[in-house]
Amino acid sequence: MKILALNAGSSSLKYKLYDLAQMSTFASGMIEDISQGGYHDAILEIESRLADAGVSSLSDLGAIGHRVVHGGEVFTQSVLIDAEVIETIRGLSPLAPLHNPANLEGILISRAHAPEVPQVAVFDTAFHQSIPDYAYRYALPEEVYTQKGVRRYGFHGTSHHFVAKEAAATLGKRLSDTNLITLHLGNGASACAVAGGVSVDTSMGFTPLEGLVMGSRSGDLDPAILFYLAREHGYSITQLDTMLNKESGLLGLCGEYDMRRIHQRIAEGDADAKLAHDIFCYRIRKYIGAYVAVLGHVDAIVFTGGIGENDSITRNTIMRDLPFDIRPMTIATDEELEIAMQTMGLVE
Repeated sequence: MKILALNAGSSSLKYKLYDLAQMSTFASGMIEDISQGGYHDAILEIESRLADAGVSSLSDLGAIGHRVVHGGEVFTQSVLIDAEVIETIRGLSPLAPLHNPANLEGILISRAHAPEVPQVAVFDTAFHQSIPDYAYRYALPEEVYTQKGVRRYGFHGTSHHFVAKEAAATLGKRLSDTNLITLHLGNGASACAVAGGVSVDTSMGFTPLEGLVMGSRSGDLDPAILFYLAREHGYSITQLDTMLNKESGLLGLCGEYDMRRIHQRIAEGDADAKLAHDIFCYRIRKYIGAYVAVLGHVDAIVFTGGIGENDSITRNTIMRDLPFDIRPMTIATDEELEIAMQTMGLVE
């Protein structure tokens, strides 16, 4: 069975074609900057590229799996897509306005091109639906949760789930017997506490803004800072949103979000770059300490993502002198493979 995994962003579409019976990848790539042409043209381009892999049209596929960023509290696992699922994803768009509409557009166009092919939605939030209420509830009035859906959802779940399974296999343990701290570190960054193979806490919250310092996102901060900036300095909601999501993090601290460039500047004696790196690593170490307290026993700390997999300086800085004897592991994430495996599991 050939399965196409689609990972749609707000302005790009990544794809991989698998034959999981042979554990083979037949084709992969990315369509970038598609905000102008739209997903219709992107799907047509992918279809033309798949011809070299023996797939003349999307209708020849065994199944198509789609990444969907936000499943709210509705979706606790991947699902076969039907009209009801589509409307539910559309209804959840206010929780992920940059991503769910793009994810949904990719679904609708794929279904139009291949109406007879089973299609599956794989949700970034689903892996974290096992988090207990005392970890996902904010200390806000109850109606803010019950009527407005404000709670911690967590993201990067597809990645955390994939590397947790890979780590357990590497350790020679059953996933259900494995406790891990998984660190997805890239331009977006998150930590996850995995107890017995399930997520019990994660650093991202109601949105991907909470938690670790990221490329251009602030991560955790005192919410009263926003009131102060609005009241005393006239910041609008739009300005605050832009600042926290696009002008903060590593970029706000030193003007760079590429960790390779930050390391170069540190080697040249740049104090701002060093401070940015120190803050980035310190925040991660704080979360590790918190998750050790949550988990008790930890079999390994798993690094993944662009920084986690490739940046030994940052990994060593994070692990240096931790007062716990925990094995560090580096595992390459593969969200598209996880999408394909979950899709095959449902279709079969």
